[in-house]
Amino acid sequence: MKNLTITVDDSVLEWARVEAARRGTSVSRMVGDFMAEMMQREDAYERAYLAWRTDERSWQAGQAPVATAAVEARRASARRTGDPQDLNSGAAV
Repeated sequence: MKNLTITVDDSVLEWARVEAARRGTSVSRMVGDFMAEMMQREDAYERAYLAWRTDERSWQAGQAPVATAAVEARRASARRTGDPQDLNSGAAV
């Protein structure tokens, strides 16, 4: 493990000391745990983003993108009202 020196306002340090005591830990351990949690969240986000980007089910060549529920609702409404422009574009009325 390595040491880290940080600079914080006096009020932040006082809060951190009280919070660490309340949790039964040290300020150092609390900051280290916080940083480790942030790292894990970033890694999880990055993995989810890469999985989404490489998901070929939604990006297969030659297929139209999957329509959202809102677009489908507008198309259904256009069919009922007979507005051909809304049927083709999916644009808002």
